[in-house]
Amino acid sequence: MALVALGVSGGIGAYKAIEVARGLQKRGHDVAAVMTRSARRFVGPVTFEAITRRRVVTTQWSAGANADIEHIALASDAALLLVAPATANIIGKFAAGIADDFLSALYLATRAPVLLAPAMNTNMLEHDAVRANLQTLANRGVRFVDPGAGYLACGWVGKGRLAEPDDIVEAAERILAPSGALLGRLVVVTAGPTYEDIDDVRYIGNRSSGRMGYAVAAEAARRGARVILVTGPSSLPPPAGVELVRVRSAEQMNTVVQRHASDADIVVMAAAVADYTPVRRAPGKIEKSEAPLELSLVRTPDILGTLGSAHGGAVRPVLIRFAAENSDPVERGQQKLQRKGADFIVANDISSEGSGFDSELNAATIISRDGTEAFPIGPKTALAAVILDRAERLLSPLTT
Repeated sequence: MALVALGVSGGIGAYKAIEVARGLQKRGHDVAAVMTRSARRFVGPVTFEAITRRRVVTTQWSAGANADIEHIALASDAALLLVAPATANIIGKFAAGIADDFLSALYLATRAPVLLAPAMNTNMLEHDAVRANLQTLANRGVRFVDPGAGYLACGWVGKGRLAEPDDIVEAAERILAPSGALLGRLVVVTAGPTYEDIDDVRYIGNRSSGRMGYAVAAEAARRGARVILVTGPSSLPPPAGVELVRVRSAEQMNTVVQRHASDADIVVMAAAVADYTPVRRAPGKIEKSEAPLELSLVRTPDILGTLGSAHGGAVRPVLIRFAAENSDPVERGQQKLQRKGADFIVANDISSEGSGFDSELNAATIISRDGTEAFPIGPKTALAAVILDRAERLLSPLTT
């Protein structure tokens, strides 16, 4: 069906790449393995040659006619560049544009989609340099299969182990052979809280976990959409096959959403965006004293209000807003529907026991100009499906 360039870099998870290659072949794809020098310390090239029935690329200096431009040929033919495992080293090279081996040169040369499955020590994964490199690549449209948590080869217990081969293959398949009602559509979803910094230590935040927004993003990806998930601080693993953009503040979230909204077919504002932010961030740490501490706060950008004004009743994008209320969510939701220019609002009562923030469950009322429809408490994944069913009915036909 498609040619997948499978990059294997030097981590203990390299042995799982063999199962990734098998899984891709079972889906009908052809696999060309590209191994870094470090990867060959963990798995021999002959193993991949036996499975893929192709010569494994191990160097950009192979002898023979036109060998020095082999990476250009593979870059042109491959439908997907998949790197599993993707170590901190190869992620850094990709982010910085370094091309000192075949795999890093292939990344710069290809115009195919890129999917990375990071794997490394927990502290390395959480290091600011690695996080910055991951964000740089995400901003370029690189997609990720989030690493799992558990026992690591170094003896630590934590997040960083390579995702399971079946999950990696499934994420690749969604890119190679997308299907579903939202195929060809762009869905932008916001999730989680925003943190508004008071000083270098303290911030104003809320208890949103991001579960609802992540559920919507995962459902949209299952339906074939290209999904950009703009998330505030959250410990949740991102859904496979989505483009993840991490932000911290309301201002940062606003910047990213406005950048993508004009191209989007659906925008789902599920994030719990802070309403206020400090006028200015204090340098360092504010020292405590006996005197009261006074903070001057100003309103944060009204992300959906801005989108609603630009929307102007147009068919595209469909705008969906979440409203967390602690009393009479329907009445307040109806007021917000008029003010924000949304197509419909998903209102929920945060005082309802067993649902809402940091819960797998939610109960909500969908409020539109056609009326209201209540949904009893149930999994957020089920509510996500209902929301997207509604959004699909409001979409205009795709034009070619």
